[in-house]
Amino acid sequence: MAQRNTVMSIAKGIAIILMVIGHAEAPELLTNFIYTFHMPLFFIAAGYFFSRKYLDDPWTFCKKRFDGLYVPFVKWTLIYLLLHNLWFEFGILNERFGNWTGGVTHPYSWHEAMSRVVRIFFGMSGYDEFMAGAFWFFRGLLLASLGYLILRRLLYTRTRLSDTKATAVIMLFCMAFIAFRFANGVKIGIIPNGGLRETWGLFFFGAGVLFRRYEDMFRRRWPLLLLAFLFILGAGKLHTCGMNNDGEFINLLTLPLTGCIGFLMIYWASGYVDSWGGRLKDLLCFIGDNTLYVLIWHIPAFKIVSLMKIHYYDLDFGQIGCHMVIHFNNHADQFWILYSIVGVAVPLLIIWAWRRYIPAIHWSLNLRKTT
Repeated sequence: MAQRNTVMSIAKGIAIILMVIGHAEAPELLTNFIYTFHMPLFFIAAGYFFSRKYLDDPWTFCKKRFDGLYVPFVKWTLIYLLLHNLWFEFGILNERFGNWTGGVTHPYSWHEAMSRVVRIFFGMSGYDEFMAGAFWFFRGLLLASLGYLILRRLLYTRTRLSDTKATAVIMLFCMAFIAFRFANGVKIGIIPNGGLRETWGLFFFGAGVLFRRYEDMFRRRWPLLLLAFLFILGAGKLHTCGMNNDGEFINLLTLPLTGCIGFLMIYWASGYVDSWGGRLKDLLCFIGDNTLYVLIWHIPAFKIVSLMKIHYYDLDFGQIGCHMVIHFNNHADQFWILYSIVGVAVPLLIIWAWRRYIPAIHWSLNLRKTT
């Protein structure tokens, strides 16, 4: 069995915490800092674990991606779809409050619910944007992974390019397509958002493949970590765009830099945490190994803090429907810290309790049946 890469687990743990902080509407400089690199980090990490053996055995890779991304997406979007109208009954979702512009959601009719089921199965879209707003990542990583496999295998079977050159060609193709898209307004119509995030995801997936190949060239050093931090801090101050960008040519220059340098910053920091060991390492490894559940449940977990904020400020209960958090006084108070803690801790507590106690309950029930 291959040795577990705890450094990458720690890096993913840090990245998912940063995602939750960003969704919790932290102070602007902090959120700008986070959004310059945190999503590219996940795609780079996925590319890091791509094995060349999949070029000869592509179906194994496709099955792993299907089981790890498509199946949980369908499962949890359907659960959220079933709960959608129930959340309206309890006021957790409502038409009066929504995102910054007010109420933009409504209970689903039977026809609309069924149309969403079709979109969930065949387009990996149609999910509840208010309670599953981060679910685009499942589709993005699935398409980026399979896109890399298809393009890489075509180059593998039709050309004599080395692994490095083939991956570089794929990344350049992504950049060229994005430039063409910006210049001509071309979108991939069958993919929500026109495929922009997925194309960037494919670019950074390739970056992860290259990083794995040349990892020894990027040994961690404190001065480099500090320089990377200052670079990303400057990018955050300038408010450079992340993967969900607005389609400007400047993004072609800034996002590859902030995405890759931000990844190196987190990877180097994770290496130091890994070398120190102790409880911090164990905690971040646990978080990194369970990012799926934080991604799925952090927005519903935010509602716990929203209830506290409603009570603290004596707000209209309907504000619990704000997406993703209550916006009232959010730039002045410190509720974003509580949102961030609960958004990470509650999903982890749920999965920890499930794994610890559900098997014991099953064992106890089976024991009673046999006695």
